[in-house]
Amino acid sequence: MHRVYLSLGSNIEREHYIRAALDALSRLFGHLQISSVYESEAVGFKGDNFYNLVVGIGTDLDVAALSASLKRIEDDNGRERSGPRFSGRTLDIDILTYDELTEPVAGVQLPRDEILNNAFVLLPLAEIAPDDLHPVLQRPYAELWQAYDREQKLWPINFSWHGRAISRTGSAVE
Repeated sequence: MHRVYLSLGSNIEREHYIRAALDALSRLFGHLQISSVYESEAVGFKGDNFYNLVVGIGTDLDVAALSASLKRIEDDNGRERSGPRFSGRTLDIDILTYDELTEPVAGVQLPRDEILNNAFVLLPLAEIAPDDLHPVLQRPYAELWQAYDREQKLWPINFSWHGRAISRTGSAVE
């Protein structure tokens, strides 16, 4: 069984598509390890705020099959791929890590650069896997979050899924 962390994001009908993604991932992989849901400003373009979270899964799928499954979930939820790379989206699911792989596999860069570049990825990853080590840097995610020095605002939001509160409100994190 492979240990995988995924980043989920949406800025179009955010609650609906994040819940739909969690439903689909749960059907495919069973138990999900789910971070809080954070709201953040769009990065790289002007647009509506995003909801972002990180989900840990266990899977027997290889990277190529997993990537194809995630693209199907995105497509089933109205993901438009013909627009600019940095634009609004119903659903974005990215593979952040796959075990300890440290090279591109099936067109997927592992680990994903966004872990170190975006607060909306690193903070939720540090929340659910604080002691796991970044495959390249070999430093715990909690330590990487403590050292994060970019200015990106995000804040946890109230969010529930199937009657389970997975997130709470609080003040902005910078």
